[in-house]
Amino acid sequence: MLLTDSTKKLSFTRCIRDGDLVIVYEKHDTMKAIRVCETSVLQNRFGVFKHSDWIGKPFGSKVFSNKGGFVYLLAATPALWTLVLNHRTQILYIADISFVIMYLEIVPGCLVLESGTGSGSLTTSLARAVAPTGHVYTFDFHEQRAASAREDFERTGVSSLVTVGVRDIQGEGFPDEYTGLADSVFLDLPQPWLAIPSAGKMLKRDGILCSFSPCIEQVQSSCAALRSSFTDIRTFEVLLRTYEVHEGKMDCGQGDESVSFGSPPYKRRQRSNEESKMQENTSSPVILARPCGESRGHTGYLTFARLKSL
Repeated sequence: MLLTDSTKKLSFTRCIRDGDLVIVYEKHDTMKAIRVCETSVLQNRFGVFKHSDWIGKPFGSKVFSNKGGFVYLLAATPALWTLVLNHRTQILYIADISFVIMYLEIVPGCLVLESGTGSGSLTTSLARAVAPTGHVYTFDFHEQRAASAREDFERTGVSSLVTVGVRDIQGEGFPDEYTGLADSVFLDLPQPWLAIPSAGKMLKRDGILCSFSPCIEQVQSSCAALRSSFTDIRTFEVLLRTYEVHEGKMDCGQGDESVSFGSPPYKRRQRSNEESKMQENTSSPVILARPCGESRGHTGYLTFARLKSL
């Protein structure tokens, strides 16, 4: 759980309290965000879990249901929040987010402008990166989407670091009050080239802009608009490959066919009882690794450019 106090200093609460937001982890692809309430319960396939049993336990605890089933209670870090938040729009995921924050050179104290807010996946991580003294000003043309994002920032404890505005940046540009103040600008728009002239005015000397686009044609138009006022224009596609690592058994002397990867069963000769006992005695545990079958592919292109020094 990310909390901010009156001085905007961000910290982790190590023990769960009534009212905290926790990520209930069932397995790697089954998680949900839940607000702790002393009188509430969680019911799932593993049984009934009383919230009152969670209070006072440290984040990361393993808690049990009335049936003996269990889940883990995790802190709502930006990485986990990205996996459980409500998708009001297409979102950026961990690989793109981490790349954006590093390449935009975002550090504590930075002022960042963003358009559009969308589901707030990137915005939450930007807030963490600029804390405790920086600020993120994010804009979305859709009023209801902006209101939902504000509620999410309250839930995750970063609302004091983020200001959400309703504005059509493509048509109106960024507000003049930020002229020359932004350390970096991030654009996630259908036609980002329309907002590039305004973004250039907002940036400090030598400031950096990033534009996220799912289609290469958008990248081409954006790069054409960037050349007049920006330099060091680069475009990247970040592809992430994850692996499953777990313990299995290898039968000594039987070759690769005997390695257990959890694959579907296949026909083979039925062993006798004596052969089965010998097989058990000759098997040994090993750590197995293989690529996940559901690795995420293309999400979009990230175009970076640095404002020319006049």
